[in-house]
Amino acid sequence: MTLYHVSEDAGIDVFEPRRTDGAEEALVWAIAGERLCNYLVPRDCPRVTFYAGPLTSPDDCERLLRSNTAVVAIEDAWLTRLQSCRLFCYHLPGDSFTSHDATAGYFVSRVPVKPLRVECIDDAASAIRQRGVELRVLPTSDLWSLRDAVIASTLEFSIIRWRNASAR
Repeated sequence: MTLYHVSEDAGIDVFEPRRTDGAEEALVWAIAGERLCNYLVPRDCPRVTFYAGPLTSPDDCERLLRSNTAVVAIEDAWLTRLQSCRLFCYHLPGDSFTSHDATAGYFVSRVPVKPLRVECIDDAASAIRQRGVELRVLPTSDLWSLRDAVIASTLEFSIIRWRNASAR
């Protein structure tokens, strides 16, 4: 199994476990391929990402996903940065990782991990779309409304870097 880590840093030779956000232990974080689209934006970009799960209602699919299998929604204030960013997608061997959150696709390793290879992504918006995922660019008030609707829905979701979102 190959896992991924997306960074704006091109020069990572080894991922060392580290503590983040007050975590109790140092970890290397990775993402499963099916959720990679959630990370094809600048690291600090606030986003609402969602898709249907086994318990998702047809009404929620029609109302929020429309005809898409997954959505990554960002604030329009981040569009220029998304269009100009260069991302590096590190391909990681999965042997030392364990699942941390299956819905979000998070995996963790407690030991250093050497990447198998790195892929440069110069057009993040296209990379999202090439994975069959809709990129929605919304005004701040609409992104907040979408966030609220997704949380209240039966969809599976991740809301990432929300502390960086513009005020409601």
